[in-house]
Amino acid sequence: MRRPGDRSVVQPHLRLTHADRDAVAEVLREAYSQGQLDEDEFEERLDTAMRAKVGAELEPLTADLGVAPLGPTAGPAAAAAATTGPGPKEPLESTSTERVLAGVGHAGNYFFPVVAPLVLFLVGDRTSPYLRRQALESLNFQLFCIIGGIASVLLAWLVLPVAILICILVGWMVLPAVATVASLLGRNWRYPMPFRVIKDD
Repeated sequence: MRRPGDRSVVQPHLRLTHADRDAVAEVLREAYSQGQLDEDEFEERLDTAMRAKVGAELEPLTADLGVAPLGPTAGPAAAAAATTGPGPKEPLESTSTERVLAGVGHAGNYFFPVVAPLVLFLVGDRTSPYLRRQALESLNFQLFCIIGGIASVLLAWLVLPVAILICILVGWMVLPAVATVASLLGRNWRYPMPFRVIKDD
């Protein structure tokens, strides 16, 4: 009898089911929560897994994570067997309490810039991947606004920095409100900014 995670069950030519993709997504979420993947790697691999059509497209996504490859005959049970422990909650899932706290982290920037998301980031660092991720996004956005604002003021004698400063001010007034609503709805919100000071590793 074949075990779900056994390499021999990988059949690269077969079309995938939703359960097949979900099994690999589970492994990727666990790897992200354990620090094997950074945020960008996790999102890229998860997107590839969700778009995969045949088993051959899934194997490279978990080959370097120390787990057996999951093929078209593997399901969610195989993903659980392939991981090394329960780990924290999945990064993309959240409870109502976590969603409210994440919303506070975004909305709190209107009253306590940087401080509000920093506190929630430290609180959620080990307990809630979703809260940690949202707090980190909020913190990075505030740092981006501060750095971008200072740079724009220093270069105010040029036309372009003035336009950038206006965009930053508008973004600072509007985007935290949008992020708050998105968090309350359980969305995995990402601020539209060109760089992030603190990497999620």
